[in-house]
Amino acid sequence: MPQNHGLYDVFLAVARDGSFTAAARALGYTQSAVSRQVQSLEDEIGAALFERLPRGVRLTDAGRVLLPHAEAVRDRLALARTELEALRTLEGGLLRLGAFSSATASLVPRAQAVFRERCPGVAVTRTEGPSAKHLGLIVAGEEDLAVVAPAVGAAVPEGVTLHPLLDEPMLVALPRGHALGGRRALRLGELADEEWIVGRERLEDTLFRPVAAGFPPRTGLIASDWIAKLGAVAAGLGVTLVPALAAASVRRDVTLVRVHPDDVPYRRVCAATPAGATVAALAFLGVLRETVEALPGSRGFPRAGRAG
Repeated sequence: MPQNHGLYDVFLAVARDGSFTAAARALGYTQSAVSRQVQSLEDEIGAALFERLPRGVRLTDAGRVLLPHAEAVRDRLALARTELEALRTLEGGLLRLGAFSSATASLVPRAQAVFRERCPGVAVTRTEGPSAKHLGLIVAGEEDLAVVAPAVGAAVPEGVTLHPLLDEPMLVALPRGHALGGRRALRLGELADEEWIVGRERLEDTLFRPVAAGFPPRTGLIASDWIAKLGAVAAGLGVTLVPALAAASVRRDVTLVRVHPDDVPYRRVCAATPAGATVAALAFLGVLRETVEALPGSRGFPRAGRAG
């Protein structure tokens, strides 16, 4: 089948009007231009498409075979133009979104709710998992935007753009009734004798990584799942760090205490997009930035890139 879809438009106009001259008038072409394009199509097809008559033309058998296919091509192209316009105007399309687990506790669902209200025609799918996974999916072209907390010092994968959102402070989770639970803020050194619950055996792979507390934490219990980690805290098995974005979802039998400003560890939170971000991804990025500003307690979250 011909690759020049403009030839189909000319062919259909001539078939509709039964005349090169009438088709040329309707298309805004010269009669000779229409004749040349029909001849080009006939050369490509390898058969005459019109029988030339004293007045006008009529379809040959080959032309009648080609006609429904040409109409189908025209209709599919028209549908494609409509869908592309919907993508441009955010009236349709798909946004494939990813996020690490604690970002899905408040930041991402709040942003997603606003985005759905503003752009109801855009379907959103969401995948949860570690940041490294989402960066890989962005590189592979399988996600359009991801909320990630990149590892400190890690190189940004080629083809990925990071958009800083905030520097998220860590809080300390204590079992309810803990002697230090009533404090407004704690120095981490005050918890040197506590058992720390961490998500990985290697501290450099955990939220404890950026902490310069001046003591080697005792880490007898490893729990990668947040439900398990906080369940262990509630049972009195130890204490742990909790990212501020997850604070609203912490269970009631766990007490959260702020870390003293001199000790508080931060985690850099960013949105990741491919180099050629879609219109929907850029729109969602804007909503994420608005959501960060409106998060409860967000005045305690330095904007990423502006933290001291």
